[in-house]
Amino acid sequence: MYETKYQRASNVEDAAKMLAATDDGKFISGGQTLIPTMKQRLAAPSDLIDVRNIDAMKGIAVDGSNVSIGAAATHAEVANSNDVHKACPALCDLAGMIGDPHVRHMGTIGGSIANNDPAADYPAAMIALNAQITTSKRTIGADDFFTDLFETALEEDEIVTSITFQAPSKAAYAKFPNPASRYAMAGVFVAQVEDGAARVGVTGAGSSGVFRHGEMEAALSKDWSEAAIKNCKVDEAAMLSDLHGNAAYRANLVKVMAKRAVAAAG
Repeated sequence: MYETKYQRASNVEDAAKMLAATDDGKFISGGQTLIPTMKQRLAAPSDLIDVRNIDAMKGIAVDGSNVSIGAAATHAEVANSNDVHKACPALCDLAGMIGDPHVRHMGTIGGSIANNDPAADYPAAMIALNAQITTSKRTIGADDFFTDLFETALEEDEIVTSITFQAPSKAAYAKFPNPASRYAMAGVFVAQVEDGAARVGVTGAGSSGVFRHGEMEAALSKDWSEAAIKNCKVDEAAMLSDLHGNAAYRANLVKVMAKRAVAAAG
């Protein structure tokens, strides 16, 4: 790793000021992406601003159908939250599939969505649940938050502080994990939200990162069943193709995972 300076912020405003005073600083929470990247010498921030212990970014709260999760909540905390399980068990299932126990106890939901890895799990859930992502400056809808591979609408000095969404009528997540990394080669989160409308978030497969599948959404909004999406098309031209699987393989995985998710949601 390159030499870097470590600073711990006590609040969101403090973190922003610390970053502004650096040459090329980066925020860090669980560090499950940034630290390995630094070890591989693919990143060399001058300073690391630790936001993990900011109280305003911690905690999980459920008020009626409104679910709020602090950005510093770990994957393990989300997976094991009784409140989240009552409101949206699919999100608990998703969090429990991430990495291994070490990753789940260190990685945070805010760090995951801010990094927007194209194979990460949470972005699919954020899209399908129509989540609102609150930052140190504003609130951004999930549809506008994720912009491309490893890219989001966040500004350089902007910090994700919390995620909120309305509990869905039904939801489920199914993914085909890479056997080594546990990242999704294709993961599909389906949710039935207000007025019976369906939303479908797909991760791990798209060449531009997480995306919604409009045709499946329309079909499931009319008939929530595996049969409803049997003839839906997945555009191979929009799929990733790499040593783990070509575009045609991933397109097929998307359909298979979508059917499994719909069946699991009931």
